[in-house]
Amino acid sequence: MEDESIFYNKEEEVKAFDETKAGVKGLVDSGITKIPKFFIHTPEILKTPPPEILEDVPVIDFRGYQDRERRAEIVEEIRSASENWGFFQMINHGIPISVLDDMIEDIKRFHEQPQEMKMEWYSRDRNRRVRFFSNGDLLVSKGPANWRDTIAFEFLDGELDPALYPQICREAVKEYMKHVIKTSKTLSEILSEALGLPSDYISTLQCMETESLVCHYYPVCPEPELTLGATNHTDPSFITILLQDNVGGLQFLNQQNQCVHVAPHPGALVVNIGDFMQLISNDKFKSVKHRVVVGKENSRTSVACLFYPSTANKFRPYGAIKELLSSSNPPIYRETTHSEFMAFFRSKGLHGHSNLPHFQLP
Repeated sequence: MEDESIFYNKEEEVKAFDETKAGVKGLVDSGITKIPKFFIHTPEILKTPPPEILEDVPVIDFRGYQDRERRAEIVEEIRSASENWGFFQMINHGIPISVLDDMIEDIKRFHEQPQEMKMEWYSRDRNRRVRFFSNGDLLVSKGPANWRDTIAFEFLDGELDPALYPQICREAVKEYMKHVIKTSKTLSEILSEALGLPSDYISTLQCMETESLVCHYYPVCPEPELTLGATNHTDPSFITILLQDNVGGLQFLNQQNQCVHVAPHPGALVVNIGDFMQLISNDKFKSVKHRVVVGKENSRTSVACLFYPSTANKFRPYGAIKELLSSSNPPIYRETTHSEFMAFFRSKGLHGHSNLPHFQLP
């Protein structure tokens, strides 16, 4: 029998898949029982790192954060989580549960609507402020594709006309973003204090003024053991605030190289430190690798809001915060701009390695 691999042309198959504008959900709706070859990851990528699985990601209660004594406790909890985990979950953060539930439900509705309703939003043009796509770097990546579809919203300096949103999720996105931007301001203050700096320090850097909202959908997969929803990567943001449904699947590697499940917690928002926060904190706060596994029984929906500098500061050099440096703690990374950092991130793709070593000083 002839080896089928000699007839396999990844570039052609990827192009054909992309031209359907149906995404991964379209494959599932077509009734496939085997996933296309370009979605298959190597055993080395798929394996869970030893030695054990943990489930005790810090859950931080923000109730009473404006009270001086309680705030001091929260600041210490955030400091510890940011230094030792790079991930934590927020509860009692002030966003109504109904707003969170509506956001997840309407993003899921967008992805599960008929294919012809989504196709008009499909685009690889990064200049489009609202676009639907499957695998952001699909056409240029040398690695396997990820089992997920995305609708992305780009809020430049916090602004994006709701008239540009798909009607099916317009009100939910509008309401959610109003709340999450407000929550980010509180986080900015507490992260500043956790670094031992004035509460307005991070806001003066204008490094969390632009939001990229990426709303992912991970369809059920006929062969989940062969692929991933997202390969190991770190976020190129300052911080990321994530809303996830109750399905689960998010994992990250802690500093002992153990795989940690970020178990869904009712009403919680997941926060992870991004590369830029690790850079300006001079490795005090850690940006850690994370990934998403997919399932055979349930789809997964998540909403990640990544925070970046204001448009006016896109080319501003960012480096280690001077107040954190000393003769015994010299800068680890060279200064870089958000524009340069993102160009490198996109050229590299989600291939399992951190972005930061590229910017490390000799």
